[in-house]
Amino acid sequence: MRDICGREAGAPPPVDLAAEKRNGDFVRGLIGDGLATAVHDLSDGGLLVALAEMAMAGKLGATIGKPSSGAISHGYWFGEDQARYVVTISTAQLPAVLAKAKAAGVACREIGATGGDALVIADEGSVSVKQLDAQFEGWLPNYMTGTSD
Repeated sequence: MRDICGREAGAPPPVDLAAEKRNGDFVRGLIGDGLATAVHDLSDGGLLVALAEMAMAGKLGATIGKPSSGAISHGYWFGEDQARYVVTISTAQLPAVLAKAKAAGVACREIGATGGDALVIADEGSVSVKQLDAQFEGWLPNYMTGTSD
């Protein structure tokens, strides 16, 4: 909120320890069952930062849909609410994982698909994974030598 909206106001999102445990147990179960191919929490920086970090780590792009209607864009993309994760699974496993989530009382929805060489965000634009990696890896060395923007 401070960086995007230029203000500091309101309380942080509430912490729900029961939801944290339930969601963490669910994700750990997906990993244990071999269903999750990658997992990232949404704590530092929210969804968009997690997606960028996953794209750089896996050297694989993704296409992500826009927020659901009524969602505040900056909250959706950068919200650091507790007990939230991005989990990648095979397309074939999607119905089973959604059913497992519902049975476990875990909110879960498909937000996009992995593939390609860029991170593409609906109605926002795209950036190549190579460019993300170059900016991420090059920032500190460039800053230290005085060549950063």
